[in-house]
Amino acid sequence: MSKIRKQDALDYHSAGKPGKIEVVPTKPYATQRDLSLAYSPGVAEPCLEIAKNPEDVYKYTSKGNLVAVISNGTSVLGLGNIGAAASKPVMEGKGLLFKIFADIDVFDIEVDASDPEIFIQTVKAIAPTFGGINLEDIKAPEAFEIERRLKEELDIPVMHDDQHGTAIISSAALLNALELAKKKIEKVKIVVSGAGASALSCAKLYHALGAKIENIFMFDSKGLIHAGRQDLDDTKKLFAKHTKTVEFAEAFKKADVFLGLSRGGLVDKEMIKKMAKDPIVFALANPDPEISYKDATSVREDIIMATGRSDHPNQVNNVLGFPFIFRGALDVRAKTINEEMKLAAVNAIASLAKESIPEEVIEAYGEKNISFGREQFIPKPLDPRLIYYVAPAVAKAAMDSGVALAPIEDWEAYEMELKNRLGLDNKLIRNITEKAQRSPKRVVFAEADNIKILKAAQTAFEEGIAIPILLGRKAKIELLIEEYSLEFSDVEIVDPKSDEETDRRTQFGLAFFEKRIRKGVTEYEAIQIMRERNHFGAMMVEMGDADAMISGITRNYRDVLRPAIQTVGLQKEITKVAGMYILNTKRGPLFLADTTINLNPSAEDIAEITSNVAKTIRKFKVTPRVALLSYSNFGSGVGEDAKKMSKAVEIIRENDPHLIVDGEVQANFALNNALMNEQFSFSTLANKKVNTLIFPNLSSGNIAYKLLQEMTEGDAIGPVLVGLKKSIHVLQMGSSVREIINMVKVAVVDAQNK
Repeated sequence: MSKIRKQDALDYHSAGKPGKIEVVPTKPYATQRDLSLAYSPGVAEPCLEIAKNPEDVYKYTSKGNLVAVISNGTSVLGLGNIGAAASKPVMEGKGLLFKIFADIDVFDIEVDASDPEIFIQTVKAIAPTFGGINLEDIKAPEAFEIERRLKEELDIPVMHDDQHGTAIISSAALLNALELAKKKIEKVKIVVSGAGASALSCAKLYHALGAKIENIFMFDSKGLIHAGRQDLDDTKKLFAKHTKTVEFAEAFKKADVFLGLSRGGLVDKEMIKKMAKDPIVFALANPDPEISYKDATSVREDIIMATGRSDHPNQVNNVLGFPFIFRGALDVRAKTINEEMKLAAVNAIASLAKESIPEEVIEAYGEKNISFGREQFIPKPLDPRLIYYVAPAVAKAAMDSGVALAPIEDWEAYEMELKNRLGLDNKLIRNITEKAQRSPKRVVFAEADNIKILKAAQTAFEEGIAIPILLGRKAKIELLIEEYSLEFSDVEIVDPKSDEETDRRTQFGLAFFEKRIRKGVTEYEAIQIMRERNHFGAMMVEMGDADAMISGITRNYRDVLRPAIQTVGLQKEITKVAGMYILNTKRGPLFLADTTINLNPSAEDIAEITSNVAKTIRKFKVTPRVALLSYSNFGSGVGEDAKKMSKAVEIIRENDPHLIVDGEVQANFALNNALMNEQFSFSTLANKKVNTLIFPNLSSGNIAYKLLQEMTEGDAIGPVLVGLKKSIHVLQMGSSVREIINMVKVAVVDAQNK
């Protein structure tokens, strides 16, 4: 994981609209009639219906998809008792995870009450608002009593994720690890470091799965929990089955399983050496495990290990569980989250880890192959199948155990609904990021004396996406690095105008001259033009001194595009370069082309551009579904643009018969399945979710993407140049740091593909 600086974190949370979540209206509100229906007098009707039948609150309000993430701030992450207000960024973050992974809406509630009874009464008083309650960051032992009481006294799902999240994920991991070790859970010796809410919940769930309490050796800060101790609360007493104490290091002798939920550095290599054959080590302290992955694996080749970190195999991450557990519970209106539902989640997660891994997941993690084994016995957090594996299992367990008030009848339809919910996810950017990190490339930043470019270059370097090469005046770049306290280690800074680059300017100029013979450039001019950064940077890519180039934040678009075309040229059999924008919208990624280059392309040009764009989209592991846009629907209008787009479809189908494409069609029909099915069910795009829009000319494409970019709140990436032989990409003037970083990711993946 890249270094997170204090200012970066503060900027992330404060930039634009402060915080990380917001409330968005789900009904029309444009007219006075809309407002009268939303509020007075129309709102009285659903109120009266709910008053007559309280269950109708699920029909007329958002309660059924709304979870409260509630904390009193008494045990926040590793920060301790920092108070309710200070816990709010964490609670908002939890809300963000609920939304992006399971499409669950969240209100975060911070309660200024350290007294358990006041906290319980406060939560009970506001509970009618919510379909479920996720308790978070409440210190033990009060957390146990708070959860117990709320589960008893409320009729909606309540779960303290700090207790049960890690328990559920690590239990799934334990089942699979035991299978790999060929051991039975009822026979294994388990050493537990830590006796907080999470560790106690893990041990309880292990016991529910078959582990014997007398085989569990649990240590807190005072040593082994045993029958002779007088300082144990009721929860710890459950594990006080041993009659005498034993030293922590000695407990490892012949131990089959180690579970660490304490602090880093407590376990050494000698302890791991003492463990039984095929030892299972879950060192889950974060950010530093009880023993590092490197140290543990260095002394035991037969080890089966998991940590809480994303940079090692088998990450025990709560995000594998809580979004989908609540999703399943909400969808059947469960009255509680009981043991049966938690065990169902355990088994579903364990089962998913054994399934064949989808190619997009393998790509996202930069692996050649991922299969069930010692390096993969827990699903990856980005596995899109989690929602339709775990949520249905939880829902079914709720039904079977008699706590579901709205049972599911059509499981196939439910699974499809779950898959459709993921439209809010930004999987595309995550996948591009992961692929870039797999093999970072040398990227020339041609405008490195711009602070946005420098910040983006630093972030790209720290995230392991790119190896920056900074072009510009060295003194100014170094001054900016110092002024803004940026951190670059051994970064290459190149000034194309400096005497140090005389030889390379000459070399590049002569190579450029060979490309431009009989095209109006003299040898002297070719060498002189290398003093200009975009030409010099493009030649660095062409000559192999770099793999990709980014430019354009301060330059006219064509001032960057022209040197790129003149220097690296077009791919074989390509005659038209095109500009493609990627917008991450609520319906998923939307690809738009050509938006930046070709003024009025012919039908043949449109066909070529479409084919090249489709090839590029496929490299992002997305299936293109393409609409060729016009003011006309399948011959309904007359005019050259309509005819051109219709003819282009014919050419495309002849050249690429497997591509999902149709047109000419109006944009609203292309993007609205219901409209398309109603009026043009014959179309290839009927019942297809269009994700690629091809425009008839530069005017329509440029206007459309700029409007969409301003009106949508998702990430924008582009323009991505399609058709160049090597990876050179042009930024929009005024791009944000985030947009620049996204373009760097695309440039690196493009360089990998080429």
